[in-house]
Amino acid sequence: MTESLSPELEAVVARAAAAAPAFAATAPESRARAIVAVADALEAHKSDLVQIGMRETGLTEIRLSGEVTRTAVQLRLFADTLVDGGYLDARIDPADSDFALGVRPDIRRTHLPVGPVINFSASNFPFAFSVMGGDSAAILAAGCPLIVKAHSGHPELSDATAAVATEALRAAGMPEGTFQLIHGREAGVAVLQDRRIKAGAFTGSIAVGRLLADIAASRPAPIPFYGELGSVNPVFITADAVTERASEIATGFLTSVSGSAGQLCTKPGFVFVPAGTGLPAAIQEAAGELAEHRLLDPRIARSFDERRTEILAAPGVTALIPGGIRFDTDGHGWATPTVVAVSLDDFRANAEALVEEAFGPLSIIVETPAGTDLAALMPEFYEGNLTGTLHHSAAEATGTTANAPELRALVAALAQQVGRVLFNGWSTGVAVTPAQQHGGPWPATTNDASTSVGTAAISRFMRPVAYQNAPQAFLPDALQDTNPAGIPQHISPAGESQSWGARWHSEV
Repeated sequence: MTESLSPELEAVVARAAAAAPAFAATAPESRARAIVAVADALEAHKSDLVQIGMRETGLTEIRLSGEVTRTAVQLRLFADTLVDGGYLDARIDPADSDFALGVRPDIRRTHLPVGPVINFSASNFPFAFSVMGGDSAAILAAGCPLIVKAHSGHPELSDATAAVATEALRAAGMPEGTFQLIHGREAGVAVLQDRRIKAGAFTGSIAVGRLLADIAASRPAPIPFYGELGSVNPVFITADAVTERASEIATGFLTSVSGSAGQLCTKPGFVFVPAGTGLPAAIQEAAGELAEHRLLDPRIARSFDERRTEILAAPGVTALIPGGIRFDTDGHGWATPTVVAVSLDDFRANAEALVEEAFGPLSIIVETPAGTDLAALMPEFYEGNLTGTLHHSAAEATGTTANAPELRALVAALAQQVGRVLFNGWSTGVAVTPAQQHGGPWPATTNDASTSVGTAAISRFMRPVAYQNAPQAFLPDALQDTNPAGIPQHISPAGESQSWGARWHSEV
């Protein structure tokens, strides 16, 4: 038994380790059916689960109901990915006696599950990034036994969701230990440190994410750790865009900032707009009576209250929409959106107080003077972000306006520091699709080479293995000549190397 684990946790990890070979060996179609069974079960229990979620998180019935649907869609999308087989990236280089560097052996490469994985749930998405959320779906789809550390903000919902998922996986014939739930930060850390755990995933604060990432990296045998931590998601709006559709932009902005009380990792936290436009007035006009919304838990409410107070007290800051927060007798905070404006000079002078993320319904409008190098603002103020957005006019979309070079430079700068670049949209809409990228450089994530939304997420929990001169009987199905699963295989033709670079030589 691992000394750092209690008897209860040892049993959990031992079951996961014992299940790993059998679960990895399950046919992709079998895993796909099991994942779909979980999706069906969650939808069948939606009403009961949503009621628990409303009580524990303060999120609305509409929001939570939609989130269950999203969770089911994610699971089914990964099931389709399994059946397709492209995620295995099967590559076959047959033996070639005419290879440019001498005789080439038969080399075949594919991806295999890494083994047991621990996933730390998020607070702000009690379904879609929690017990059976996107990370969990990717882990199970990859064929890795999953241990979920429940979030303390919704323990009852975590237990209820886990019960539904456990029964669905059992009925689908998955090995015992395929999925388990644990509670408590110390328990999660202890499991992360165990040598039998091969990867970790987390959605939450920068401080906790950095702690967990450092633990994963400092183990005697370091393991990959995929954390989604913090993002302020800067938005840039041109003067022509404001002239063209100020009211539309203002309404979309307020909807994005206030949705789910601003407790979204993709909330637009900063908006850069040329000084003198009508956007601030349009935002005030569009505000009307903004609804009060309960924040997820008392700790988050207190943190938001402190952060909001610090921002409002910074020199040069003007409250366009004052907003506010009140606390009930249970310590829960009820907030209305706050939007402030500040000049770029004052923003620079008080960057230490202003640039940090405010997790809640607050956003900052930064008014930039004429001639500002917009592309240079990104590296000046920020490291990595999940998203960066440009709102432009119809004429600017043609790339022929006088400011086209400036806008192209801005887009290039955004692409260097974010995972998703948006145009004339709002970052809080994250489509669950195969092409989605939900990640970014530190501190948006701990690993910028991956995504936590979309089917590419499965690659985080698999590792490549090559087989050289292997008899067909010893190859995984994905690499066999008969290709029993009918998956995509990239097969290099014999003699291909003789033509490599030929076009370059012919031009010399």
